[in-house]
Parts: sequence; C-alpha cells; structure tokens
Amino acid sequence: MSQFEKDEERKAELDTGQKRASSAGISSVLIVDENASLANLLRQELEAESYRVEVLLDGETALAALRQKRFDLVILELNLPRLDGLQLIRRVRPERPRMPMMVLASRCQVEDKVLALQSGADDFLSKPFSFAELLARVQVLLRRHFGVVPNMSEVGDLRLYREEHRVERNGRRIDLTPREFSMLECMLRHAGQPVSRATLFEEVWNLPHNPSSNIVDVYMKYVRDKVDGPGERKLTHTIRGFGYELRDV
Repeated sequence: MSQFEKDEERKAELDTGQKRASSAGISSVLIVDENASLANLLRQELEAESYRVEVLLDGETALAALRQKRFDLVILELNLPRLDGLQLIRRVRPERPRMPMMVLASRCQVEDKVLALQSGADDFLSKPFSFAELLARVQVLLRRHFGVVPNMSEVGDLRLYREEHRVERNGRRIDLTPREFSMLECMLRHAGQPVSRATLFEEVWNLPHNPSSNIVDVYMKYVRDKVDGPGERKLTHTIRGFGYELRDV
C-alpha cells in the first residue's frame, strides 16, 4: 500500500470515529437570520432541548461556515443581507446534498414556499410560528436524515454486513479498506439510484465537495475492481458527468 493510501486509511479511521461520536452525541444546528433577537431566542430554546446551536446573521458568513464546518441542520430566513436565503440554498445544496435545510420566513406567499422548496429546501415554516411546531419539524428532519439503517444490505449476490464490517459476493469474501467499505456502504444505501460524486465526497470523507479532486473516482475504481470480479455480472455502473450507481441488471 502506498503512503497516499495509508494516509487515506488513517483519515478514514478518524472520520469513522468522529461520525460515531456525532451519532451518539448532540445534533448541531445552524440558524441564519438577520433578526439577532429572534435567532438568539431560538438558540436558547433549542439548546434547552439539547441541541448545539450556532447563530449567524448574513448569508455570506453562513456560506463560508457551511463550507468549513459540518452541521446536521440549517434553519434560515429568506431575507438575508449580503446573500439572499434562496441564493444560499442554491449554493449549498450541490455541496451538501443530504443536509436538511428548513426555511423560517417572514415571506409566506405560496410562491415563496414553492420557490424555496424547488431551490432545495426541505421544509418551510412561516413567521410567526409556534416553537412546539418548529421543534417537531426539526425532529422529523433529523430523523429522516439519520434514519435507521439495517445491519445487512444486498444487491443481487452482493451482501454487506455493517456491524461485522464484512462484504461477500456469491460466497466470495471481499476484503475492503475502511474507506472502500464506507463508499460501498453508501452505494448500497442508495442501491438502484444514481449517487453523485458530491454525495460520496460528503458522506465518505465527511467534507464539503471539492470539484477539483478526483479522489472519489480513484476509490470507486478500487471498489469496482474488488466487487466486480472476473466472470461476474457487473454491479457498479458509471453515470457519465454525475457519479455512480449500484444495481443488479
């Protein structure tokens, strides 16, 4: 194994530990609203419910923070200085495709709701609002995001066992590095659906997508060479210009 691969494996082990700690710990929420009084009040309420909360007051600062840190949920106003909420959603969504985003807006026309959802928001709540309703929506979004994943997933004759960290195909044991295992596990969670390079970069490396990096393609080749053995039916497929898909066809 090259030094590059060793360094990547060491990072994978650290990332795995961080993800386990995060899943067992406190969800992090970013609130973006120019109304500092409301944002800080909302922060106090969410912190009382055991969430870790950060407040920012403009869109550009929020965009920079989202590219540097990992949040489990974003709650944002549409009317933001420096970078509008809709623009923020459109800029963030390709880089963080799975991160839930809730709009908490003073603009409550049907057109505003439709535009926000079409831009990539997951939920829309108009001001004034009930904190009990907001909290319920937060819990639903986080539950959808993390979900409950079964121990075993399969596509065709390929099986992955999460707890045992084991992969088999038609009785053949497949030895994968931690990073390769994470990539295949992500593909299996989305089996039968195209998975973008941005999604793989975020979920496997736990970092915002870097379009200039080819690391996803490099590791997908490692996975493909091990999963699709000589004479076996091809399960991994390239979606040109987008990413990859794991399917049994």
